[in-house]
Amino acid sequence: MNSPPLVSTAPATAPRGSDFASLLRERRRGQGYSQMALAGDAGLSQRHLSFLESAKARPSRAMVLQLAEALALPLRERNRWLGAAGFAPLFAERPLHSPDMAPVQQALTLLLKQQEPYPAAVVDAGWNVLQANAATQRLLTLLAPGGDLAALWNKVCGDGPPNIMKLTFHPEGLRPYIQNLDELGPGLITRAIREARESPAAAETLEVLLSYPGIPPRWRLAELWTPLAPVLPTRIGLGNVSLSFITMLCSFGTPLDLTADNLRVECLFPADEFTDQFLRSQSASA
Repeated sequence: MNSPPLVSTAPATAPRGSDFASLLRERRRGQGYSQMALAGDAGLSQRHLSFLESAKARPSRAMVLQLAEALALPLRERNRWLGAAGFAPLFAERPLHSPDMAPVQQALTLLLKQQEPYPAAVVDAGWNVLQANAATQRLLTLLAPGGDLAALWNKVCGDGPPNIMKLTFHPEGLRPYIQNLDELGPGLITRAIREARESPAAAETLEVLLSYPGIPPRWRLAELWTPLAPVLPTRIGLGNVSLSFITMLCSFGTPLDLTADNLRVECLFPADEFTDQFLRSQSASA
């Protein structure tokens, strides 16, 4: 089997300098950069940056990547900027199980295994669950009516892939079990809003989340008023049992592929001794 090409063969967007100028200007302003600050970080003069933003000058391919790096753009957005400036996309998107992605897959499998007896799941940019460890399956089975995890996913996601954000906010998902949703909800919606700006898949999921009944309108403005705590536990009630978790997100440090750039592992850790012992007992009895 041939390996996927190292460079995407998708056609570039039509070469229109004004498109790149608009993207650059809007992104700089959206991130709160002054022209002087961005020019300094990107290693060019403020005058040159001003000419790029007004389409009086056209960027080289290297300059597009230089500015994208200074603004810490996701790889998919860097491809978009290259296309807008008239260049072919640089970063490929390989299937996770392709031969070239074997080191990525091995790292994910190892991390999921080492996380036991605590839950962990690999999710993509739209929060779709690609892999999960046994501890995740055990925990969600306890929360699923009748212990039917497949039925729970079907109720929440239909024919679509399992999605951790939909499961969290769906009225027939985890929402009834989350004891501190009033605290947790605004922060999660804030995260969803921010990530939706970078990813069409995340934007689609966010639209679904905001369509669910019972989502307070004020949560949609969470980014404007909600201070994000350093670590906010998620408290889940199981009958008379209350479990408390904190979440750590893991991602690849230097991805050069769209798939790897979009992946993260959501690791749950016990926030108290009772939760730790509960998870260990569930693992021992499995």
